Amino acid sequence: MFDWSAEAGIAALFAAAFVSATVLPASSEIVLAAVVHGYPERLWAAIAVATLGNTLGGLTTYGIGRLLPQKRLPPERTLSMVRRYGALALLLSWVPIVGDALCAAAGWLKVPLGRATAALAVGKAARYVAVAYAATLL
Repeated sequence: MFDWSAEAGIAALFAAAFVSATVLPASSEIVLAAVVHGYPERLWAAIAVATLGNTLGGLTTYGIGRLLPQKRLPPERTLSMVRRYGALALLLSWVPIVGDALCAAAGWLKVPLGRATAALAVGKAARYVAVAYAATLL
């Protein structure tokens, strides 16, 4: 598929995972699948790097949400979800489009950073484990 070293693949995976967790379009799942397929011995390193990058990207969106003026509301549906479930709503931060809004709403509502980070990391790690497992089946 690609002719790259494991280190270059891991670096590309981090970048794709970070960018895909912001409002910019990217697909870290494809990069993860390529790294796992090309370097199966790096499976857990790839999952860890993807989770770290995606969590940091989600925290960037969370930070943007914290900076939004209180008169400018994130989408009401996501606000109500974060109000109801708090940081646990961020377990779904990996869901396309909705996840970005959840992160921004959590920041806007000032969900505690530690709880937000933990929920982001758990949700994103679970998704990457599932994607990596699927990639090993290819």
